[in-house]
Amino acid sequence: MDEQVVPAQGLTRRGFLHATGGLGLTAVLAACGANGGSSGGKGSGKGPIRALFMKQAGYSEDDIAKMTAEFQKANPDIKVTTDFVAYEALHDKIVAAAPAHTYDVVLIDVIWPAEFGLRHIVADVSSRWPASWKSEMLPGAIATTEYKNVFYGVPWILDTKYLFFNDDHLTRAGVDPAQLDTWDGVITAAKAIKKSGVTQYPLVWSWQQAEALICDYAQLLGAFGGSFVDSSGKPAFHNGGGVQALEFMRQSIVDGLTNPGSTQSLEEDVRKIFSSGQASAALNWTYMYGLADDPKQSQVAGHVKVLQTPAGPAGRPGVNGSMGLAVSAQSQNQDAAWKYVSYLTSQPVQNKFALSSLPVWKTSYDDPAVVKTNPAVVPQAKKQLADMILRPQVKNYNAISQVLQAELQNGLLGKKSPQQALNDAADQAGSLLNS
Repeated sequence: MDEQVVPAQGLTRRGFLHATGGLGLTAVLAACGANGGSSGGKGSGKGPIRALFMKQAGYSEDDIAKMTAEFQKANPDIKVTTDFVAYEALHDKIVAAAPAHTYDVVLIDVIWPAEFGLRHIVADVSSRWPASWKSEMLPGAIATTEYKNVFYGVPWILDTKYLFFNDDHLTRAGVDPAQLDTWDGVITAAKAIKKSGVTQYPLVWSWQQAEALICDYAQLLGAFGGSFVDSSGKPAFHNGGGVQALEFMRQSIVDGLTNPGSTQSLEEDVRKIFSSGQASAALNWTYMYGLADDPKQSQVAGHVKVLQTPAGPAGRPGVNGSMGLAVSAQSQNQDAAWKYVSYLTSQPVQNKFALSSLPVWKTSYDDPAVVKTNPAVVPQAKKQLADMILRPQVKNYNAISQVLQAELQNGLLGKKSPQQALNDAADQAGSLLNS
């Protein structure tokens, strides 16, 4: 499977457990063969169900509470309990809870259908998918919960990372925003901003040792013409554009353009640093705009602008950071769970909450109400969501990601050269891809 820049392939968020000297609980469970256990059942379509979501990015806890309240008003015979965990804990929470049949609905990332489907943690819902959805949804959304022509959920959070910038910083430094159209231009602009004294570190990134780092790297990897794996399924990120991407990242730190705290930052840290006026430009997900431009939560409200990801020598793919809602394979009330999933992912509900996450439905982008809800991001989304790079859909993605996270950090921190770091990552990932 060649995972080079793939137009309109599958998108959010963000990360797996931090690698802390090993492959973590997820890899241990996988090695032990921990699966979902016994099968669930359709149930009565009524009664209690429990759903697991993430805390940060995409729809907020308040958004989900409002959606759920409206669902229960329309379906008084179904009682929904919602739980939230940090994205970095979401994957392992789903895995650990599966044997106990804890959840009926779970939020899954675009890189998990292969693992969760093959291990029977989430249910195959292909027979529940209306045929019309395949033409009514954006192609990038459809790929979110699909693996080998089987659907393991319904796309819900359609997202990629955009370039946010502070137009006041650029004006004060005499920088034309048009420079931000390319990654070379971003570096030139950052140098001018730094020289002007507007801010010490013009750039901030989500480069903590987590999936957030892989997402930023993915956009640069695609921009420089690299790919995660080659056509035979072997690691390819240690060649060509993959190495150039890491060299670009490291050099921005060496040159004092990137905030050194980036190597300890996740998306929420980036949002807060940008919102405090300490950074001039940053990659982040759709949700950042609404918060960074809110005067109640941001010091730069009124100066936040959004562009699609800058272009590199090979293009400008956005990372596919989409997420979907899945029915747990062990749920004893799958019909009720499906009603809830269908409601939350429906076009009217998604259109209503478009400020935090843009809809998966094609016609939503021509709906004046949706455009009005998020006028800054929608024009860029129309361009960016048709060009996204998909991280490898493989059973052992989590373990492979943790290996790559660790070696990318070695390269960023100067512990190894970018080439050596990626060579070492490829050596380790190769055996995992074949297991």
